[in-house]
Amino acid sequence: MAHSLVNPDGLHDPVPFGYSHTATVPAGTELVLIAGQYGSGPDGAVVSTGFAQQVKQAFHNIGVALAAHGLDLSHVVQLRTYVVDHDVSKLGPIAGAVQEGWGDEPPTQTLIGVAGLATPDVLFEVEALAARP
Repeated sequence: MAHSLVNPDGLHDPVPFGYSHTATVPAGTELVLIAGQYGSGPDGAVVSTGFAQQVKQAFHNIGVALAAHGLDLSHVVQLRTYVVDHDVSKLGPIAGAVQEGWGDEPPTQTLIGVAGLATPDVLFEVEALAARP
């Protein structure tokens, strides 16, 4: 792994919520930026109207994008998630998808509630920053 995660004493344990507080990337590490991915299939159409299904597909798409660079989810340092009409009930599917992908070492993450995304049927989007060792 080209980066390290730290959850400092004095801050709450963020892992059950699907993120870590801090990450460091060594000098000279190549960064790979993954544009916002939403719950689309290969044709670009949203695969489901359900929020949880869109979350799962969006994270799958992050994995596909990383693989194009010879990387996988373990290389992700940071996520930015965008949630349409965010409420607390949407945290579960997001945290579940992050735990499925990263287990007990999730990347840093910022969740941003938004009024809408690119099209009305897109309910969730995630972008990623990865570090190549």
